Amino acid sequence: MLKACKYRMYPTKQQEESFFQHFGACRFVYNWALENKIMSYEQDGKAISRFSLNKMLTGLKEEHGWLKDVNSQSLQGATLNLENAYTKFFREKTGFPNFKSKKNPMQSFSVPQFYDLDFENNKVKLPKIGWVKTKLHRKYCGDGKTATVSRTPTGKYYISILVDDGLETPSAVLFDEKTTVGIDVGIKDFAVLSNGEIIENPKYLKTSIPRLVVLQKRLSRKQKGSKNRAKARSAVSKAHERISNQRNDFQHRLSSKLISENQAVALETLNVSGMLKNHCLAQSIADASWSSFVTMLEYKAKWLGKTILRIGRFEPSTKICNVCGSYNGKLTLADRVWQCPECKSKHNRDINAAINIKKFALDKQNQIGT
Repeated sequence: MLKACKYRMYPTKQQEESFFQHFGACRFVYNWALENKIMSYEQDGKAISRFSLNKMLTGLKEEHGWLKDVNSQSLQGATLNLENAYTKFFREKTGFPNFKSKKNPMQSFSVPQFYDLDFENNKVKLPKIGWVKTKLHRKYCGDGKTATVSRTPTGKYYISILVDDGLETPSAVLFDEKTTVGIDVGIKDFAVLSNGEIIENPKYLKTSIPRLVVLQKRLSRKQKGSKNRAKARSAVSKAHERISNQRNDFQHRLSSKLISENQAVALETLNVSGMLKNHCLAQSIADASWSSFVTMLEYKAKWLGKTILRIGRFEPSTKICNVCGSYNGKLTLADRVWQCPECKSKHNRDINAAINIKKFALDKQNQIGT
């Protein structure tokens, strides 16, 4: 199985300059390759391949001598990233690749091989850069594949190493009604489980907005290009990073708990991008970050041989009574508790939805994927 290990790096000033040189060179090669692909398609009706671009890199280095100071495999990694972006565009229709900007606060470059880790002395050796002080807080077992060095908007450096541990993906374990849990995600409560458990929504962004307002006002008052403006921008970035870290920690803990305690997890397929078009709820939906939570559930389930069951987005899980199965079409979003007009059962809106999601998912004809 492939897993990623991420470590914090502490480069010296000279090494930081080398990092920025690699960031800029890889960004330059990416934009050059994208321009060539666009021109090739306009002239010949087909895009030039990555292998042809790699052959052209030799001439590009002669034209721009400063590219020779950068790891050649990192430059080839830029063309590989562009090829992956093209593939994703044609397969998933997610959007045509854009030119990279040096103003983007997130910068990175890849190191496919010839790097080394010293766990005893907490150092990582990178081609053309040398040994960099790194907090290697845990060892990994397996073969290290591509390493990616990145810089966050707050000026922190990380290295993420893709590791092949040599183990086969475990077979999915058997599950039944007792070992399956249904999850209904929401805004008021982050998640409601079919067993009646309610997980409150921490709303990290909402609780941090007063502080963000102050920091944004300070930033807007600073003169453009000044050092004080750079400091104010860094303070805003740190506030957003703290919110992101809090959200990730919460979702990692919750997803690990749900996967470890159940053999299967039933989820409802949501059109999050469509829901974000509702300007009244967009901020709350983005704060909840359901998509990242579902992604965590999926890859952790794959690691442990658990199953993710999905039902269609148009299944009326909220408006169906989980006792008698009657449909209540008069239910509105404001009705948090309702009584079934047929069997007179009283339901909590979200718990009822979670129970129905579990029932629909266990019915094979309703499953859209596992």
